[in-house]
Amino acid sequence: QVQLVESGGGLVQAGGSLRLSCAASGRIFSFNAVGWFRQATGKERELVATISTIGNTYYADSVKGRFTISRNNAKNTLYLQMNSLKPEDTAMYYCAGYAGDPLALPPIRRTLYNYWGQGTQVTVSS
Repeated sequence: QVQLVESGGGLVQAGGSLRLSCAASGRIFSFNAVGWFRQATGKERELVATISTIGNTYYADSVKGRFTISRNNAKNTLYLQMNSLKPEDTAMYYCAGYAGDPLALPPIRRTLYNYWGQGTQVTVSS
């Protein structure tokens, strides 16, 4: 049984930083990829960043250069370092796992991820 639990969200001023964590029971890399998604009010859930078991990463254009996805395999924990936060980053952030076939690149479609955490809220004020 694999469970994902996010933490680290909060309220910050624009330009600030937050570090989100996703703690996984079992081995986090029992998934072929793990990632972060976010869902703002009135919008669909969208990919933020994802990382494969061998460390290949993908970032949404909107966060590239500001956010960094990483993992600590020994601690079964996934991280999202968020710098230079903007009000448009305000959303509920979710950790997700992909258990499908290995791919050359980590999947970016939300529907391919079938294991989800409960979410952690990030609010960025102007």
